[in-house]
Amino acid sequence: MTASSSVPVDALQGLRDLLSTPKRLALVTHYNPDGDAIGSSLGLMHVLRAAGHRAQVLLPNSAPAFLRWMPGYDEAMAGDTKRDQCISAIREADAVICLDFNRRDRVGALEEALRAAPFTVLIDHHQEPEDFAAIPFSDPSACSTSQMVHDIVEAMGWAERIGPEAAACLYTGIVTDSGSFRFGSTTPHTMRVAARLMERGVRITDVHEAIADDNRPDRLRLLGFTLTERMVVLPELATAIISLSLDDLKRFNYQQGDTEGFVNYGLSMRGIRLAALFIERPDLVKVSLRSKGQLPVDGLVRDHFNGGGHRNAAGGQAKETLADAVTRFRTLLPDFIAQHP
Repeated sequence: MTASSSVPVDALQGLRDLLSTPKRLALVTHYNPDGDAIGSSLGLMHVLRAAGHRAQVLLPNSAPAFLRWMPGYDEAMAGDTKRDQCISAIREADAVICLDFNRRDRVGALEEALRAAPFTVLIDHHQEPEDFAAIPFSDPSACSTSQMVHDIVEAMGWAERIGPEAAACLYTGIVTDSGSFRFGSTTPHTMRVAARLMERGVRITDVHEAIADDNRPDRLRLLGFTLTERMVVLPELATAIISLSLDDLKRFNYQQGDTEGFVNYGLSMRGIRLAALFIERPDLVKVSLRSKGQLPVDGLVRDHFNGGGHRNAAGGQAKETLADAVTRFRTLLPDFIAQHP
């Protein structure tokens, strides 16, 4: 499938009309932004600025340290440090472009301002998007929102505006959300987009080193502790469960992003189809599920943990204690596995 054929014609024309004259644009992504959230937002920011628009990236909260190297991150504003400025930027924008989230409650303290925005554009690859955008680009088959941004930019005839900085951001979003091209959402088109971004100046060794080889000793010690002391394997259910308390995190001087990718270690074991990660926060328990094959964890999270995502990767939350959340999950597990042999 070519880039242009995967982009909806009506939405593309609406975006062309919107961007036919210089605009002030606010680019907003989801709370606890990951590589795709930040990569798609910063990548599009660079392209829009090259096209003569004023584009400002707004994050509900700051990114983890291993993602702050991306070109343009230092110009982004985060709601946990500049909340009032973020809200003002949304209110003053001609349009708000929402990237990598499908519900407005995913933007934390920026939600009220976003709901009041008179004109919004959605670019997102999650299932069942909320119907709120005047111009919606929604493609759950895409491996990442960054891939969608590339395709939209190309369909606009703006490919030449993807310079090395934009290319590095978009490539980062693709490589992180595709699991370095190993998840089932990776397609031949994904690889072609990655190749085009390399042709635009991405140094892939620099990207992979920045996102994978920037560990603090405390993070590695936390990982070792997690796998030896906090992982339970249920071979009869082909499931691995990891749970981390606030005390566990404090013991290893936790910083935002330190547990990124931990859930995948459970899934890497032979015979495991489902991995779950439960992390205690001061006000809730964060739930992350990963699966293999046709095991649809998005439905389980949506029905029981106030979340959603993709068939093989989903996240949600629980308001009970960490122990109660894990117990409830284990209670649900036998029927869920039996329904999807």
